Amino acid sequence: MAGNGAWGSSADAGRVTRRLQRGVAVGALVVGGACVPGTAQELEMGSQYAQQIEQQLPMVRDPEVVRYINVLGDSIARVVDDRSLTWRFNVVDQPEINAFAVPGGHIYVNRGLIERTTNMSELAGVLGHEIAHVTQRHSMKQMAAAQRANYGLSIGCILAPAFCQGLAGTGVSVLAQAGFAKFSRDDETESDRFGVKYVTRAGIDPRGMPSMFRILLRERERNPGSVEAWFASHPVEESRIRTTEEEIDRIDPVVLRSLTRDSRSFQRFKERLAALPRSPAPRR
Repeated sequence: MAGNGAWGSSADAGRVTRRLQRGVAVGALVVGGACVPGTAQELEMGSQYAQQIEQQLPMVRDPEVVRYINVLGDSIARVVDDRSLTWRFNVVDQPEINAFAVPGGHIYVNRGLIERTTNMSELAGVLGHEIAHVTQRHSMKQMAAAQRANYGLSIGCILAPAFCQGLAGTGVSVLAQAGFAKFSRDDETESDRFGVKYVTRAGIDPRGMPSMFRILLRERERNPGSVEAWFASHPVEESRIRTTEEEIDRIDPVVLRSLTRDSRSFQRFKERLAALPRSPAPRR
């Protein structure tokens, strides 16, 4: 289990931001004014970002928890990835609801999100959606936009706005909320549609995705602060529920009835996660 939280002092945050920024320009190809990395460059960039993220965010290291989320994530990624990426699925030991993807196949899901799920298909829907952000290279588009604007955002602020919380005086939080941390509506819709296809192809009931959206919307009504990071990077509206349900309606009902919604292994995974001690809250 990791120790302290993501940030210490603002000076620590500044050093981390500078280290992250140094990796942004690695291996970028410029095509039509945009930053479009090839697979090798994408892997290199993703590896650098993941290393920094896992040094600065508290990670759940329990072998059984890590094993399960990688088995579930791989069951989806391996049937949809045409580039043979090496996928890594991680649980961040933070109570807020959030999930994000790093180019090259690194997916991060907050403990708080997993705790709100009620069945395996809901977590699978989140993973399918994040996998689609990687396969469709949406995260790379975000980074290219930030680079072109020369705002100097850290990769953490671009992909996980929670990174920016508590950085008083740096201006980073303001810039992150200005739009670079958000996927476009088209990107979100595309990831929703591909996410439905991905989990279905993996033999998992895709109805967990709109179910998870409803959980997020209810949580926003009850406790807005707990979902702030998620909504900053993944705006959820009622229309996204309709989008996923329309996609699901295209599936043969016979096929839909054959798909897995939940499993005892998922419930054991949740029970084990709930029993683990939590990482201390980050110092402000």
